[in-house]
Amino acid sequence: MRYVETVTLWRPTGPKELALVEESGWRSWPPRLPDQPIFYPVLNEEYATKIARDWNVKASGVGYVTRFEVEKSFMDRYEVQQAGGHTILEYWIPAEDLKDLKDLNRHIVGTIEVVAEYR
Repeated sequence: MRYVETVTLWRPTGPKELALVEESGWRSWPPRLPDQPIFYPVLNEEYATKIARDWNVKASGVGYVTRFEVEKSFMDRYEVQQAGGHTILEYWIPAEDLKDLKDLNRHIVGTIEVVAEYR
């Protein structure tokens, strides 16, 4: 077995997106909707928790924090974006660059895990 260097990413999500992740066997993210031009995984659990708790709960009654690993060589294609304070870090991966996220999904190592739920 060869060693693959990975990056740990976090994704706040609501119940509809999470159901699609579950349908994939916890191995892939669904395609972006037309009004979602980017996929934005974040770089720390604290920031993901804030979004899940403050945005997803208000929007859908429940928010989840997920964690997943992606091959570092794939993520090196994208710059980390600072979307606010020094801990507000995320990747902005254009949906059109990923052809329904199939590229990203091919580079996920292991499974997507739910690490927290907020109601």
